[in-house]
Amino acid sequence: MIRDATHLGLLTDLYQLTMAAGYLKTGKSEREASFHLFFRKNPFGGGYAVACGLEQALEFVENFRYSAGDLDYLASLTGNDGQPLFEPTFLRYLGDLEITVDIDAVPEGTAVFPHLPLLRVRGPLAQCQLLETGLLTILNFQTLIATKASRISRAAEGDPVLEFGLRRAQGLDGGLSASRAAYIGGCAGTSNVLAGRCFGIPLKGTHAHSWVMSFDDEDEAFEAWAASSPNNCVFLVDTYDSIAGVQRAIRVGHRLRDRGFEMIGIRLDSGDLVELSQQARRLLDAAGFTEASVVASNDLDELRIAELKTAGAAIDVWGVGTRLATASGQSALGGVYKLTAVRGSDGTWTPKVKLSEVPGKTSNPGLQQVRRHIDSGIFVGDVIYDLERGLSEPCRWIDAGDQEHTISTDAETMDLLVPVMDHGQRLNRQPVLIDEVRNRAQTQLDQLDPSVTCHDRPTIYPVGLDVRLDRLKKDLIMKVRSEL
Repeated sequence: MIRDATHLGLLTDLYQLTMAAGYLKTGKSEREASFHLFFRKNPFGGGYAVACGLEQALEFVENFRYSAGDLDYLASLTGNDGQPLFEPTFLRYLGDLEITVDIDAVPEGTAVFPHLPLLRVRGPLAQCQLLETGLLTILNFQTLIATKASRISRAAEGDPVLEFGLRRAQGLDGGLSASRAAYIGGCAGTSNVLAGRCFGIPLKGTHAHSWVMSFDDEDEAFEAWAASSPNNCVFLVDTYDSIAGVQRAIRVGHRLRDRGFEMIGIRLDSGDLVELSQQARRLLDAAGFTEASVVASNDLDELRIAELKTAGAAIDVWGVGTRLATASGQSALGGVYKLTAVRGSDGTWTPKVKLSEVPGKTSNPGLQQVRRHIDSGIFVGDVIYDLERGLSEPCRWIDAGDQEHTISTDAETMDLLVPVMDHGQRLNRQPVLIDEVRNRAQTQLDQLDPSVTCHDRPTIYPVGLDVRLDRLKKDLIMKVRSEL
């Protein structure tokens, strides 16, 4: 997705650069550190999220560098005294910089939950710091959109959902990222041609109202469309009168069939979608077009689709644009990136904790891993533990309410964070097959209890800290507070 990597080193917030300069000046830039990227609350009031964006995140890290022009720009920046903001020594450091971090990550398409690390970035402190903003930009947005797409697709109950959001997306890159994430989240195709080329996503689309309006009447417009695109005939029927449009599409569809082609369907983009879709279905079936689809669009999302299905709408395919590509209902995932440990010259790790007056914002310390427990194919709980201290046996964990639980030793388990980058080099050079990621997302959600994936008051999926990590966190909190 990253087409021009020339200025990726500048894709950051200024304070990342000023902190990196400070680390260099104080001799801490090469001190090994561990950061974790996570979010604190499920988006859309739901019970889960779908991890997405790792492929682009790794591209970002691989291509992170500073050109001579970038360094000239940074050299031109000044502080409040009018003097250069960055010293020549730091600019030379950036010019010679080669990223050498290790990254462990949750595979794309994994079902994830609040406070679980999606990434663990380990390496020189300054490098980890410089990568923060770009990693958050990529993973926050794509995880948000993939989650929205999964909610919409599940509301459609197996009907194809097409992503039509490019024209309403948050800029060009936002549109491209949204199309990729939407497909991973469950959409069957996109109207975004560049996304089709870049990622191999199936392309879907027909004509707009402007096609119909460019002709003297709708009959002429449909006839011309059938002649122009006989193998892609979905007729948009609501330019003037939806039911009259369906009837005209049927007449043209018969002539199209006589020529050896088949009408794919009709699209409704306005009006009472329940009543209009039912009437359209009856007309199509009576005319012998039982396989023709009724496609609907017009400000759809998971809640509207669920309402329409409950009301008996005869819709086969759902075109979703604005509310998907812009993640309507949730402006951002709110993912954060926190320092969790630093390594001393003796090789030992010192865990770090960030305090907050809000309990949910106090960070988890240490080198974290996530152990997922599975019973009869269903995910039953995730336990965050510290690699330095290990996992308690049998597994005992503490929930957000400070209650202790025990997970049966008979449960199947898997660790979620897997190595993806070693010393700045990707471990898997094989192309990522987007359909594999998409299938993983579907499989993962199917392994959650339906009460977790439902839209209305979902059950909270069990997530907690292993008792050893919980004790470490509490001890650190007491230590820090005692020193204030």
